[in-house]
Amino acid sequence: MKPYRKVIKKVRRFIAYPADLKWMFVEAYFYLAWARVLKLLPFAKVAPSLGERMRETPYTSTTEQDLLHRKVSKAVHAMSRITWWESQCLVKAIAAMKMLERRGVASTLYLGSGRDETGKMIAHAWLRSGSYYVTGNERLERFAVVAVFGKQTEATVLSPIER
Repeated sequence: MKPYRKVIKKVRRFIAYPADLKWMFVEAYFYLAWARVLKLLPFAKVAPSLGERMRETPYTSTTEQDLLHRKVSKAVHAMSRITWWESQCLVKAIAAMKMLERRGVASTLYLGSGRDETGKMIAHAWLRSGSYYVTGNERLERFAVVAVFGKQTEATVLSPIER
């Protein structure tokens, strides 16, 4: 009986969200799927679509963009928990980058490496837009940046519902 109630609670919570956020959740799900497909390809083929190598975007953003950063972050993190495929840091960062790119917002994808508690080499990816870390901001100090991809986008005209 408990799992059934959890599902009902989640459905009610989703219904209470504004329409633009609901569409953003759907968009995040599809971009997570697309990013997962890209992860299966050789990185040399995918890298050009991530932006200009070793170029960072500005750390400034508008108040409207800050709100958008939080919405995209929330949608990507929420939907990554319910995908049946692996949606870890790189997949989330690419999905969020594509969502921001669609809205004409610049972002920077960072790839880093470091060591875990046992000394094993690990990799991590995170996305920054303006001064806001949209994805992957957990324990960044553990990682040394090895690659940066800046995506400076042209502003497109989207209606407020699409933003």
